[in-house]
Amino acid sequence: MVEYMREMSYPDSRISEIAKTLKQRIVDTGNNPDVMRSVELSALFDELKTLPNTEKAAFGKQLNMLRQDLISQIKALKDSEEALPPIDVTAPFDVNIKPSEMPTLLPAEHGSRHPINTEFEKILDIFYRMGFSVMESREIDDDFNMFEALNFPEGHPARDDYDTFVTVQKDKKGRPLIAPAHTSTMQNRALKSLKNNLAKGEPIALVIPGRVFRNEDIDARHEHTFYQLEGIYVDKNVNVGNLIATVQTFLQEYYAKQLDFRIQPSYFPFTEPSFEFTMSCPFCDKKGCNICSHSGWIELLGCGMIHPNVLKAAGIDPNVYTGFAWGGGIERLIMMKNNIEHVKHFESGKLEFLRQFK
Repeated sequence: MVEYMREMSYPDSRISEIAKTLKQRIVDTGNNPDVMRSVELSALFDELKTLPNTEKAAFGKQLNMLRQDLISQIKALKDSEEALPPIDVTAPFDVNIKPSEMPTLLPAEHGSRHPINTEFEKILDIFYRMGFSVMESREIDDDFNMFEALNFPEGHPARDDYDTFVTVQKDKKGRPLIAPAHTSTMQNRALKSLKNNLAKGEPIALVIPGRVFRNEDIDARHEHTFYQLEGIYVDKNVNVGNLIATVQTFLQEYYAKQLDFRIQPSYFPFTEPSFEFTMSCPFCDKKGCNICSHSGWIELLGCGMIHPNVLKAAGIDPNVYTGFAWGGGIERLIMMKNNIEHVKHFESGKLEFLRQFK
């Protein structure tokens, strides 16, 4: 009780006495918020109206102090009532228990690494061998990096295609912070941080893995939270042929075989021209099924030549340098490689699924 009955200094003796009374009442009545509407408190505020102007300021200040003090006490009591009891993290391993009586841990061979972690390492290793470096993405970003730096000006209709989640916290311009819908939010930072490579005659060659978030309807291939890999390459005389060769080399190295791919035009504000890399559906052999939306093909990733405005935003002259970028979901790559029919398995925690990847 003492913690919630802390004393505050009120020069006016009447306010001081009423403060003690009301604080005790909060405790005695079990944290009753009706104390804030008590007769004693109302009388003090009524009295404030009748005081001479020379006394109102000091008296009113004390009343506000009392009001805030009572509110704080009510909140503190409520929080203490709702608080969960502490957990003794040493409980199962009490050093005073005989070793023979202590619980044993599960043997290591009963566990396995998650397939996303395993495949991430394989994917990054391929790009390391192709000369790319790695920069990790962020899980919270701002409007500038999500949209403006990627050629989505304010009011651009393409913003509607990236229906993502926002926070109550805001950036310096008063805009809500964003849970990134793609790892492309790192493009501006990456280009700025590595543009000195270009001055030294070296390319910018970077991949950016990270978790992304979208307000999606969940189906066999779509999930609201998933992992994505962004790729960026910038140098002099870079063209679409370089883009296609790079992506195709990675995919064939990852799947360890020649694959049937198709490239089709698409639209992304941050690339021009833009394409989609699609792969023949391994589940139905192009006949059409629920997994490929009965098209016979599955989109693996989006790609294109980096838009001149994106290069300019990073301080790179698009008249001298060109580049390409791509981005795709990691889960989808793994699904195609291992014939996993539904993306929900990655988040299910089902042992029968995870044990397949021991």
